[in-house]
Amino acid sequence: MEDKRQRARVQGAWAGSVKSQVVAQPATSAKSLLYQRPGHSWTNKEHHLSDKQFVFKEPQQVVRRAPEPRAIDKEGVYEISLSPTGISRVCLYPGFVDLKEADCILEQLFRDIPWKQRTGIRGDVTYQQPRLTAWYGELPYTYSRITMEPNPHWHPVLRTLKKQIEDNTGHTFNSLLCNLYRNEKDSVDWHSDDEPSLGRHPIIASLSFGATRTFEMRKKPPPEENGDYTYVERVKIPLGHGTLLVMEGATQADWQHRVPREYHSRDPRINLTFRTVCPDPHGAQC
Repeated sequence: MEDKRQRARVQGAWAGSVKSQVVAQPATSAKSLLYQRPGHSWTNKEHHLSDKQFVFKEPQQVVRRAPEPRAIDKEGVYEISLSPTGISRVCLYPGFVDLKEADCILEQLFRDIPWKQRTGIRGDVTYQQPRLTAWYGELPYTYSRITMEPNPHWHPVLRTLKKQIEDNTGHTFNSLLCNLYRNEKDSVDWHSDDEPSLGRHPIIASLSFGATRTFEMRKKPPPEENGDYTYVERVKIPLGHGTLLVMEGATQADWQHRVPREYHSRDPRINLTFRTVCPDPHGAQC
């Protein structure tokens, strides 16, 4: 009987030892089985890579903005661009003619010059130019398919102004295009004074009397822009009573200019643009 009891105690101890070994191993076994079962390996990897998720971002679009116009309103010489064509330069002289004298000149020229409204041609369309003009010079001048006939009979005031400009700038001129802007509705559209008869790098001296108007300039776009002026450089210059503006160098080759219509009341303005016309209409003898 004692032997039976002893065998029972030994068997119970062995069974308990085996049971404890089985219970201690399941966590390790389950983990190893997870990598062996089909379909569980990706689940486990995604769990460990959850902090490295891929986030799609839309590519940033480059925003192209038109540059702000440059304002020029102080006396000085300004080089506004440099290109293979050359340097484009404008010289601004406010008060070139003092106010009292400018008042007298405005009144006299308004009364004495033979102003005329001419018919322009754009493509196949004819139109009345929104301003009055007059021409002085011994040679004819053609622009925008309009020919100004020779007029050697210079008004004495115009001769005096021409000499005054020549003495102060060192440039000489033989012709003059006069423009009368009667009110805010009169204007001149974008253009360059680049007619062949003016030579390769024409110099234009522009003298203003009367109401201040904004003289706008825009740089001609490079070939790859296909004539699109949206993103070109621009300049704005207020031209007041008695102000002289001289355009030199490659300005006519590389830039356009205009005096736009305005939407506020404006008094009359006279603009005198002195230039040199070559005897050869192709500019070969300038």
